[in-house]
Amino acid sequence: MTQAARTRPAPIPDAANEDAPIGDSPVGDSPVRDLPEAGYSQERPDQEPNYDLIELLFFAYRDFVADPDRILAEYGFGRAHHRVLHFVDRHPGLTIAELLDILRITKQSLNRVLKELIEQGYIAQRTGTSDRRHRLLTCTPEGRSLAQRLAGVQGQRVRRALAEAGPALRGPASRFLLAMIEPQEREAVSRLIAGGEPAADAAGGAHAGGARP
Repeated sequence: MTQAARTRPAPIPDAANEDAPIGDSPVGDSPVRDLPEAGYSQERPDQEPNYDLIELLFFAYRDFVADPDRILAEYGFGRAHHRVLHFVDRHPGLTIAELLDILRITKQSLNRVLKELIEQGYIAQRTGTSDRRHRLLTCTPEGRSLAQRLAGVQGQRVRRALAEAGPALRGPASRFLLAMIEPQEREAVSRLIAGGEPAADAAGGAHAGGARP
């Protein structure tokens, strides 16, 4: 096991239902509440939290996900379906293990969401070429169309925000958001966003990084 794997947080029991109280999780109490605050300096008693940034992040995320939520409701899907569609569309040939590592949810939660997407014709899976134990995930044409539609409305919001704030702020905004991620995870996240791995067994027509045949 690598050092990065040892320091990764435990998966969230059921990220498919973000509004469910922690104690109502079907898998038990969330390990998130017991996570150590390693990497964060202890705040002084007289140091007030950055409420402005905390609340701006809350409201920005609220509206950022509200746009695709309206589309997802047409299909009877939720945010967990959106996340799966997004990363499988961006990285065709993604394995279930890689998707679990990205989403940080339990296998039970992912299996439920994947089952629905596969049965309804939005995700396809095939056996890996170098390791037949792997199941490689790709979007069907219907799945890719929905993933692109969801990304489109979120892209519009991001473009509008950049237009209002000024394009020069794109770099600082990216650095700020990256700095919010755990230090040991930033390199992997940057590589994934740039179109690199994780799909290591993406032969046979599937290309990692969202590249299309």
